[in-house]
Amino acid sequence: MLDFATTQPEHPMEQVTFKIEGMTCHHCVHAVTSRLAKTPGVKVEDVKIGSATVLRDPALATIDQIEEAIADEGYTASVR
Repeated sequence: MLDFATTQPEHPMEQVTFKIEGMTCHHCVHAVTSRLAKTPGVKVEDVKIGSATVLRDPALATIDQIEEAIADEGYTASVR
């Protein structure tokens, strides 16, 4: 029997798209994707040159924390 209490996330996830400045190549996409994947409370949906769309657990990952994670890779991010 499937236990829905253990398969549902504790908090609803919120989809957020960031505009990212400074990305120019596949390496940039990989660097941002890898960094976001390591950020607690973040699930990567799509990363391409100039943007990233993620699902975030608001209880674990703030917008500022996600922007800082992207900045750690050398790029400037803002919510679209």
